[in-house]
Amino acid sequence: MKFETCEIKGLIICKPKIINDKRGFFTETFRKDLFDNFTGEISSFCQTNCSESNYGTIRGLHFQISPSSQSKLVSVQRGEILDVVLDLRRNSKTFGKYFSIILNDINNYQFFIPSGFAHGFSVLSNKARVQYMVDNFYDKKNEHGINPLDEDLNIDWKIKDPIISEKDITNPNFDKNQHYNF
Repeated sequence: MKFETCEIKGLIICKPKIINDKRGFFTETFRKDLFDNFTGEISSFCQTNCSESNYGTIRGLHFQISPSSQSKLVSVQRGEILDVVLDLRRNSKTFGKYFSIILNDINNYQFFIPSGFAHGFSVLSNKARVQYMVDNFYDKKNEHGINPLDEDLNIDWKIKDPIISEKDITNPNFDKNQHYNF
């Protein structure tokens, strides 16, 4: 497995080694020892989530605050998404900036997102099945969101006529004066 850092500190793209033969392919999707060695921290993923969505769906931008903040390791089991994160870490040089990456069932990349980021994705294929591991359990009372269509963020979700839940579209816009405890 190969790991690459991104221009926003803390984000990691995990590129698995894919072994192809006439039967198909094999890959290790997660190796705790290699991941922990690269990050210099001990990972403690405790919950795996999966969603399937149709083309044009936007899910997010979601995050949890302390004591329930979560790091995520996102992958796509089927289809293709544009995965998007927004840096909410006040002391970060990239506070208020977003980063996006294409994840699909061809490149088999995984995207590590530490706590302190809002996360969302748009579905670029007919359907997409997204799986992600988190290092803290879901906690409704510490769940928050940001409107994914906030014009000030100007995120190009690469779709037209998005399908968004009422909950997500009514989340507040990004407020650079808001302080979140992660």
